[in-house]
Amino acid sequence: MISAVSIATAEDRTSRRIVLWSLGLNVFFVCLVAALLVRLYIAPPAAAPIDRSASGRIERIATTLPAADAEIIRAEYRAKAGPVDAARDEFERDIDAIRQTFRAEPYDVGATRAAMAEARAAHQRFNLLLHDIIASAANKMSPAGRQKLADWSPPGRTPPTTTSR
Repeated sequence: MISAVSIATAEDRTSRRIVLWSLGLNVFFVCLVAALLVRLYIAPPAAAPIDRSASGRIERIATTLPAADAEIIRAEYRAKAGPVDAARDEFERDIDAIRQTFRAEPYDVGATRAAMAEARAAHQRFNLLLHDIIASAANKMSPAGRQKLADWSPPGRTPPTTTSR
């Protein structure tokens, strides 16, 4: 009789352990599914693509400036938009030319290097025109606007530290 009781007690303990492990595993899976659902519905929306055009860049800068200074930089861009946009289009065409050299059969490394040099020069021309707009506008801005311009940082970069002089 003693052995029958001890066997029943051992089976009871084993079944209790199995039930507890099963319960723990089910709770784990329920929590995992709940966490995934919460993440799905609460997750921040994906960032909108950044407008890389010259007007988009000027507008991102203008939004950080005081209203009068923002209008100055926008007006400066409007006055010089034609050459800047043409330079940006030229740069895009040169980037496409690089892509074409990669697709060419047989591949010609010299052609790729030449296309890259052209794209580099076009990008520099574009940047010079864009920088000229910003410098010309800064010449007409208030000190507060120039300070905001100095503190501006492109999206995704760490803002510069301010130094007192």
